[in-house]
Amino acid sequence: MALFPPQRRDWALPSECALTPRAAERLAREAAEHGEAKVADALRRDWGGSLDGKQVQRWANAFGSRLAGERDAEVLASESGMRPVPPANAVALLVIGPDGGRVQMREPDPESGSRWREDKVFTVTSYVPGDGKDQKPQPLVTTHVASMEKTEMFGRFTRVEGERRGWRQAQQVIAIADCGNWIDPLLEREFPGIPRIADWFHVEERLHDCGKAAYGHNTPQAKRHVEQWLSLLAAGRAEDVLVRLKVEAQRLGAPRAKDEEEHPRRILAQAVGYFEKNKGHMNYPEYRRRGWPIGSGNTEAGVKQFNKRVKGSERFWSEAGVEAILCLRALWLSQDRRWDRYWSNRPAYLRRAA
Repeated sequence: MALFPPQRRDWALPSECALTPRAAERLAREAAEHGEAKVADALRRDWGGSLDGKQVQRWANAFGSRLAGERDAEVLASESGMRPVPPANAVALLVIGPDGGRVQMREPDPESGSRWREDKVFTVTSYVPGDGKDQKPQPLVTTHVASMEKTEMFGRFTRVEGERRGWRQAQQVIAIADCGNWIDPLLEREFPGIPRIADWFHVEERLHDCGKAAYGHNTPQAKRHVEQWLSLLAAGRAEDVLVRLKVEAQRLGAPRAKDEEEHPRRILAQAVGYFEKNKGHMNYPEYRRRGWPIGSGNTEAGVKQFNKRVKGSERFWSEAGVEAILCLRALWLSQDRRWDRYWSNRPAYLRRAA
């Protein structure tokens, strides 16, 4: 039965589909968690009828596209002075973290020829700080932003999310990340002046790679040197770690043009550059003394949660399709009950322009 706009309005049906508001929320929730074929099968079992994956995809994309449009409008409003309302009570510690996942697109990149692209993920987590001794910092609430947009636009999304979580009012705000190519410029532009911490586990992993590169896989020499480097790092002596890495890099020699990415010479040279650039973000004893976390586990977990929905060798996405699902999943994964508020408060029916 075709429903005309007055009926949609009078029956309070969502503008995106001919479902009741409760059914629309259920479909969107399932689509935020699962692929369209699995969603269609589950809803057919519950509702009966002949719902198929293509219809689920169209409706889910419509819901997610609306979210993306509202997000973009919120950015423009924030930049004109109408910022999101922050929490009533300033949090003691707010930790932000950007990172990236992987998505396979339908169309290959014209430059690289690869179908794989990066989806950017941003988390904001409130904490109860530790006491610098036995009491560790305790995470409270994490919220998410995810998008395929380029770094500059994505940075605007992160700033609005930070404003919504009260980064301007918080007693302390820090960033923990792996210091990737696009991450530091984003943090400097959107969250100027906040302390930035190089994620301990990324640095530790890099040092293990350096041990293998310098002395071989699982050798006693590699193990001994890595233990020494990590002890220095834990003591706040990143400069001394850099000196020792330079010694190892000089011993193997400079990378050559034919060296592959995983060649020991290239691994050590890249590590030297990484420590030279980021040693100022590795004062781990001071961070612990202040009761701050030093690992980006919440952000890593967030990336995995988004990968679970959009990453896969058999999943191929359009630009609009993956952006819509990322918006839906970010709303669903955020722990501040914004999903419930959104579906309780959104107008069911919107009149479309002729």
